[in-house]
Amino acid sequence: MNFSIDQLHPLVLNAGLAIHNADWNWKNVVSPFVRLYYVTEGTAQIELPSGIYQLKPQHMYFIPAFTKHNTICDSYFCHYYMHIYEENQQGKNILDEWNFPVEIFGNEMDLALIKRFCAINPHMSLQKSDPTTYDNNVTLMQNLLKNKQRAFYDKVESRGIVYQLLSHFMKYAQAKSENRDERLVKVLSYIHNHINKNLNIDELAEQTCLSKDHFIRLFKHEIKTTPLQYINQKKIEKAQLTLVTSDTSVKEIALNLGFEDYSYFNRLFKKLVGTTPQEYRHSYH
Repeated sequence: MNFSIDQLHPLVLNAGLAIHNADWNWKNVVSPFVRLYYVTEGTAQIELPSGIYQLKPQHMYFIPAFTKHNTICDSYFCHYYMHIYEENQQGKNILDEWNFPVEIFGNEMDLALIKRFCAINPHMSLQKSDPTTYDNNVTLMQNLLKNKQRAFYDKVESRGIVYQLLSHFMKYAQAKSENRDERLVKVLSYIHNHINKNLNIDELAEQTCLSKDHFIRLFKHEIKTTPLQYINQKKIEKAQLTLVTSDTSVKEIALNLGFEDYSYFNRLFKKLVGTTPQEYRHSYH
């Protein structure tokens, strides 16, 4: 797989040092961002679909976005954390294209980099470790907005640190397309590149040379959701970001995302987000 570094836009939502004493126990955590940990002291466990991993000092850990997991801690445990959201600007999420190793060794330079990141971004530390207090749409968009409002020099240094830390995991990563049906790889790329269009399921099925029903079954098996649900979710995610980072009218946002029916866009937005687009925007002003 050939990617340009210009396609990778990682934005850190939260970062800081967490100290626990048998109180890092959370069930069924699923987040729209990558979790990166550097363990300094103590031990804990993370239960992933691939198994249970023992978190050890001087090691870094990578939990992919949208991966359900449990954390288990029955003693003292200290670690640095970074929550990394990938902003889709070039048609696809690069971090979603690889299977990353869960655990790698972390050296003194890695620890120094994470400490430096936390020092220049003190506002990113969490007040509580309970995922329900920060792992939600409202907080996600608030953190994205704060990220964009930082001084440019802080953004440059922070981005460089994130690139270095991610590169260590990428060194051992394997491209998902090696195991994913190539027909779906093509369709996903098309969806990401044309998210502002009125995408038609019949046309997407034709690209795979499959019947519509067969295409939907294959998509749901591989992506764990239907094509229409996937498309709508990606469109609304882009609408949320546009609402809080620009003054573009709601109607224009809907049109720019391929929604010819403005009332349908409003209903879909409220269904997926819980508020109307106008209410969502007003909550940030």
